[in-house]
Amino acid sequence: MKLGLIAMSGVRAYDKELTALGLTLPGFVERNKIIASLPSLALLTLAGMIPDGIDITYLEVPDLDRLGDLPGEFDVVAISSYSAQIKDAYTLASRYRREGTRVILGGPHVSAMQQEASSYADSIVIGEAEPVWPQLISDLISGTLEPVYDSTGSSFNMADAPMPRYDLLNPDNYNRITVQTQRGCPFECEFCASSIRMSPQFKFKPVDRVIDEIRQIKEIWSEPFIEFADDNTFANKAHGKRLLRAIAKQNIRWFTETDLSIADDDELLGLLGDSGCSQVLIGLESPVHSRLDGIEAKSNWKAQQVDRYYRAVDKIQSVGVTVNGCFILGLDGSGPDEFAEVAKFVRDSGLYEVQVTIQTAFPGTPLYDRLRAEERLIDNTAWETCTLFDLNYYPQTMPPDAFRSSFHRLVSELYSADETQRRRRNYIKKTRSKHV
Repeated sequence: MKLGLIAMSGVRAYDKELTALGLTLPGFVERNKIIASLPSLALLTLAGMIPDGIDITYLEVPDLDRLGDLPGEFDVVAISSYSAQIKDAYTLASRYRREGTRVILGGPHVSAMQQEASSYADSIVIGEAEPVWPQLISDLISGTLEPVYDSTGSSFNMADAPMPRYDLLNPDNYNRITVQTQRGCPFECEFCASSIRMSPQFKFKPVDRVIDEIRQIKEIWSEPFIEFADDNTFANKAHGKRLLRAIAKQNIRWFTETDLSIADDDELLGLLGDSGCSQVLIGLESPVHSRLDGIEAKSNWKAQQVDRYYRAVDKIQSVGVTVNGCFILGLDGSGPDEFAEVAKFVRDSGLYEVQVTIQTAFPGTPLYDRLRAEERLIDNTAWETCTLFDLNYYPQTMPPDAFRSSFHRLVSELYSADETQRRRRNYIKKTRSKHV
């Protein structure tokens, strides 16, 4: 049996004006290239659970318009996609089915829009794939493939995580490799479409398994740069410290996402600086308290952190780890002044890097459900605009066209060559002064 594992890859804004603008902005282009070069860890992990005797091929489809003929001749394909590429995934699935190839669809969009996805597949996977994948493969071999494999109600033990099939990748095609150390998040932000929607339970992978994966990667890439595919790597500080002590022995450079609370733990920060961490991305969302009030449902934690943003960024960067501050434009309660507020904070805070995004109503999130109920979605099924850089709802205080224009101006300012270099020079100058 020939099985194709196909990732709908490539991240780009649907807004053509923004895309054209981005082509002239070094910082913006650099981050997009990094994201686009990441392989699908989900498919590589599932490949690690497939028994011998099945011929496996891993493929990526970054642009369906340039695909031409169907890639490969397969008996079955498993296609994974996020919302932004899901319509291309459906088109590709339909083409394969017309050729007699069975199609399995999975990923966060499929879990959120099950009935829609079922129309384009012989079988869909809902929720975490690992708990149901062995049965799916067994049924596939026996010719009894079911239309739905649903792991809802179960929870995959990450101590049982298989070794991802990194060997299926062409080493020349990737400048970063992903490893997952945890899944889920202890916070519950209204807009979040990450693994909390697939696995509401926060859990982490044993440190020795993470290190085994890093060693496997190092057998293929001599000097890998690793991106941890986590929502919040250091939400559990004790586990995070064990992980950092182990990573420090591996002589790698790496990047991850976490939250501002790492600035409160001097021991963790010291380990972070010694472990080869290059940068942490932290969701600051907004520099104004009123914009954040209520977006985190459990304890309103995000809104409680604003007054310490400057001190926390400075403290984290003082150990030689840069901070990529992520902001969300268009949060309810925002107005035309939010763009200048973000620009001023970035300029004054000393952030090394910045990522500005637009609040996006992803299917399956509380935000999507709320905005749909309020009739504020521009198009209920415009999945191609679920990119974090496109507006798919009506902001509270600005017409969509005015919002887009302001966002374009902010992107132009923050990602200009001069502004990017200014941030980096300031970081180097400040870091050197702390170590003199």
